[in-house]
Amino acid sequence: MDKKLATAAIETNGGATQRALAALRARFALAPDDLLRDAVYRRLWTSVLTSSFGAQIMMLALPLTAAVLLHASPTQMGALTTMEILPFVLFSLPSGVWLDRVRKLPVYIAGELTLACAAASIPVVAWLHALTMAWLYVVAFIIGLVYTSAGSAAQIVLTQIVERDRLVEANAKNALASSGADVAGPGLAGALIKLLGAPIALLFDAALLVTSASILRGIRVDEKQRTGSSEFWGELKAGLRFVARNKLLMVLGATVGGWQMCNNCATVVNILFATRKLGLSEQSVGLSYVCLGFGTVLASLVGHRISKRLGPGPSMTLGIGSCSLGWTMLSIAPVGPLGVAAFAANLMLFGLGAVMMFINFLALRQSVTPAPMLGRMTSTMRWLILLPAAPGALIGGWLGEHVDLRASLAFSGICGLVLTIVAWRSPVLRSIRVLPVLSDPEADGGAELVRL
Repeated sequence: MDKKLATAAIETNGGATQRALAALRARFALAPDDLLRDAVYRRLWTSVLTSSFGAQIMMLALPLTAAVLLHASPTQMGALTTMEILPFVLFSLPSGVWLDRVRKLPVYIAGELTLACAAASIPVVAWLHALTMAWLYVVAFIIGLVYTSAGSAAQIVLTQIVERDRLVEANAKNALASSGADVAGPGLAGALIKLLGAPIALLFDAALLVTSASILRGIRVDEKQRTGSSEFWGELKAGLRFVARNKLLMVLGATVGGWQMCNNCATVVNILFATRKLGLSEQSVGLSYVCLGFGTVLASLVGHRISKRLGPGPSMTLGIGSCSLGWTMLSIAPVGPLGVAAFAANLMLFGLGAVMMFINFLALRQSVTPAPMLGRMTSTMRWLILLPAAPGALIGGWLGEHVDLRASLAFSGICGLVLTIVAWRSPVLRSIRVLPVLSDPEADGGAELVRL
């Protein structure tokens, strides 16, 4: 009898466990119409996730190599950031014309492989005892050059495999993939840098980028290769005219351009402030950047819902305000435990705000652009928003070296808060409650807008 009771108890407990596991699976199961059920999008998403882990290593290892190993000054850190931005200013417009004439996926894959080579070059040069700031400037320029073309190609590939009315959702899911790397990546990067040194850690970045490229090779995109209907400069001017005549695109460019100036002004002193003012080690900096990951995860999970509730325009403005609040708070933070907490909070607010801003910014500009114009629009918009970025980096470096590191953060924070107020009062952004749609998404450059 006791054996029967024991057997019945085991069966009952086993059944309860199975029911609990089934309930857990059901809770976290993908919805029937979830984008991740699409095999092509899922492969792209996996590549973004893999590449994002590599980006976390690069984001920490490159400036730490400059600041800790080569003892770079704030001005040199500003120049390093400027070298990464410079290719956008020089080559964005012609690359847009070129992208509209070629298949985008091969460009995207080649970009991942080129970044892998650039990352691997740093430990090789360090092993040869020839690593200098000049070489880091070269690597930064190559990174910017790749993002100028391959980065734009990646954004266009997304529009080729996802319906336009789901672009906010797709950008949010891509941001979630990046956010997963943002949470685990900084701790991993910090541990690798502490164990192996910043240059050697970049070998892991290179390996992840090669893996990302191999995943992308399995994607099949049905894309018609288009030859230029007119001469090169004529098409470049057509792209400029398309953006200039679209009021929404011009307002988006001015707003995000202002944010880029503030962001780069703060970015050039972020690592210096953490290591020289707060006394954090390389590993502690990496652990602090985990908070950035929590911010991006939160924005990726709720950003789509906030956008549906408030609208893409207001949601984008809230993102700018979140970043600005973090920079302002850090500029007045005391040295010590409170300062470390403020540094972590600043990173979390930045992660939250940047994702909130960009998922709506990308979706808005993609939704109002016909397919044949996507390359030129993307490159023109990236050129517009990054024109203020290089001056911002140079201002941040100059203020950090000649005034104080806090001055760079205060400048970013105050300018960002002013920008938030201006954007919030803009009738163009405030009135956008749903994504605009085109009457003919395949029209060559001038389809009529129809609001939902």
